[in-house]
Amino acid sequence: MKITKIQKMKSGKYKIELDKQTKITTYDEVILKNNLLFKQDINLELQNQIAKDTSEYDGYYKALKYITTKMRSEKEMYTYLEKTGLPEEEQKKIIAKLKENGMLNEKQFISSFIADKVHLSNLGPNQIRKELENHNIDTDKIIEELSHYEDSIFEEKLKKIIQKRVLADHKHSKHQLKQKLLMDLIHLGYEKEQICSILETISYNDQDQLEKEYQSLYHKLSKKYEGIILKNQIKNKLYQKGFTIDDINAILELERG
Repeated sequence: MKITKIQKMKSGKYKIELDKQTKITTYDEVILKNNLLFKQDINLELQNQIAKDTSEYDGYYKALKYITTKMRSEKEMYTYLEKTGLPEEEQKKIIAKLKENGMLNEKQFISSFIADKVHLSNLGPNQIRKELENHNIDTDKIIEELSHYEDSIFEEKLKKIIQKRVLADHKHSKHQLKQKLLMDLIHLGYEKEQICSILETISYNDQDQLEKEYQSLYHKLSKKYEGIILKNQIKNKLYQKGFTIDDINAILELERG
């Protein structure tokens, strides 16, 4: 067969028309690689090579589109290319080309990933490290990049998270809230010692919450108990909720008065 027309399309690809009404859609890189010229004869072997090269560039441009929306790790790129159905050999070629062009850069990925998590999320350093390790990134490289961030940055993040949670909480005692915050913040990737240090500095007014809990318990338990038994039932329930014995005794005396 012979090439009868080579035409650039709006998509940027090229349409090659052959005699016998055969058409091939490909890329300029494929045309240059295979030295395709107008009126050139094309045998079956060359057609197969064009098809193979076109498939490879299809994968490459899909990969480019995938990586330009967001910086990706090598693991993410392999996972994405596997879903396209490309043979493993072609996947490796695309990965190598992306690296060669600087589009797939592990150091830049680590730096960008950590910066996003530090400034745009509530995650602490331990969780950031774990998430990067899930991308098959070497731990030493992660620790090295994290070392560029001073402890004070994560300390300020912790303070803001804690202050926001304290202001928004209306159903836990100080003790309960501290325990809940400790568990939640460890899960977010912060060090226990740093969390506890900041938790000791928070100001939390238990009085309003204690009053609400007392009134609720009194309303419920007074239907079943009275006198000293009622008092002890309320005291035990409040203590279980994390209020201090001094505060409980104070409100019991206040309400009795």
